[in-house]
Amino acid sequence: MNGRKSPNVLLICVDQWRGDCLSSQGHPVVKTPYLDLLARDGVNFDAAYSATPTCVPARVALMTGQSQERHGRVGYQDLVPFQEAHPVPTLAGSFRDAGYQTQCVGKMHVYPERARLGFDDIRLHDGFLHAARRRAERDLASIDDYLPWLRKQPGMTATEDYTDNGLNCNSYTARPWDKPESTHPSNWVVTEAIDWLHRRDTTAPFFLYLSFHRPHPPFDPPQWAFEQYLDAPVADLPMGDWLDDYAEFRADGDADAVVGAADPESHRRAVAGYYGHMSHIDGQIERFLAALENFQLREETIVVFTSDHGDMMGDHGMYRKGQPYQGSARIPLIISVPGATTGLRRHVADVVELRDLMPTLLDAAGIPVPDSVDGKSLLPIVLDPVAGPVREYLHGEHVLLGQSLQWLTDGRRKFVWLSGSGREQFFDLEQDPQELSNLAADPDRAEEVGQWRDRLIEALEGREEEFVADGGLLAGRLVHPTAARIRGLARS
Repeated sequence: MNGRKSPNVLLICVDQWRGDCLSSQGHPVVKTPYLDLLARDGVNFDAAYSATPTCVPARVALMTGQSQERHGRVGYQDLVPFQEAHPVPTLAGSFRDAGYQTQCVGKMHVYPERARLGFDDIRLHDGFLHAARRRAERDLASIDDYLPWLRKQPGMTATEDYTDNGLNCNSYTARPWDKPESTHPSNWVVTEAIDWLHRRDTTAPFFLYLSFHRPHPPFDPPQWAFEQYLDAPVADLPMGDWLDDYAEFRADGDADAVVGAADPESHRRAVAGYYGHMSHIDGQIERFLAALENFQLREETIVVFTSDHGDMMGDHGMYRKGQPYQGSARIPLIISVPGATTGLRRHVADVVELRDLMPTLLDAAGIPVPDSVDGKSLLPIVLDPVAGPVREYLHGEHVLLGQSLQWLTDGRRKFVWLSGSGREQFFDLEQDPQELSNLAADPDRAEEVGQWRDRLIEALEGREEEFVADGGLLAGRLVHPTAARIRGLARS
């Protein structure tokens, strides 16, 4: 950049971290002091979203720089071969081809599990992958580098597993980590990354993808991190006036339900586990950034912190992800560029998305952006305090609950359409950031709602689901988590 040597790039991605859960974002309970330092010296995108907010499609967007309309993953589906389904340049591959050493440590969540996607090497821990564990013909150690490492640690057995505590990887049940803290998956990611710093090729710049599985469930942070939030105030959960739109899906008390309320004690413990993961990861990120300082690399390294999606965490009687609402779809995004510490907008309200990171990082490194990318570089916004937005609004969607949950937002308004029932929702996020009041039927908003509906019709025109007919939205159409061109590639 600006005539300097090629910068190193550190992309930190966490899993299922809500966009509001940083103390730098004003969260009243969760404490993230080290990420706050990164936020202080970087640019904070306050309207960053995951357009397809579950692990697999979100990571396709991150790794290809493409929208869901282009990459075709409009829901969650395992066992789709990544490189067959997406034969386009990847983020890591573009850095590799430009002479960077590329390394991933942690979660990839692709298939086959060892697919490298342009990384020179991967130290892999995806967490509990149902599809992988069902493939009994393979030893789990062959697709998980953390597991054999864990079994070699003092006091561990040859059959040790991170599932021994009995927690479900998608539920709100919570308890502290039952092994030494040094063996926690979040510690392992940083331990492996620091070890890699010792082994890296010092003649080349690096692109390092530091990818944490947590704060995704299981909610099992170390004891200290869990306990510090057990007695913290638990905020009243927002409950919108539109909950009847999901009444048929409710499963109250079901610990892994997408729509369903938890009892107060279970919710309190889930919050402690969720926030505890965040404080724990915050400390581990500081551990790695301190290592960068020790290697005298921090001042020549671009650092990005983001997540693949959020978690509803009880908002509107929902947990987990895939929903169009702020808890699920809004994500944290901090970009810190070396030397760019003065005169910046510390908080940016423009709506941005995961697909924008590939062109942003390539742009920052002076690497041409492939034509296959339809994300937009955020570097002008990072470097220029008066740069305009990269898009007028964002189209997001996800197949969930047997239908497609379609949404549009510009960060100030949000329009939602449930394809199964045809119900519409419209939120004024400036006046109602918790999405409590559905204004879709408000006569004073009819013209505005109509404009947003027309935008969604335009976005869905020509889709294989045939969501649009006679100029209007057509409910009740058959939906799939992947486009037709991809479905035939999935392995059984």
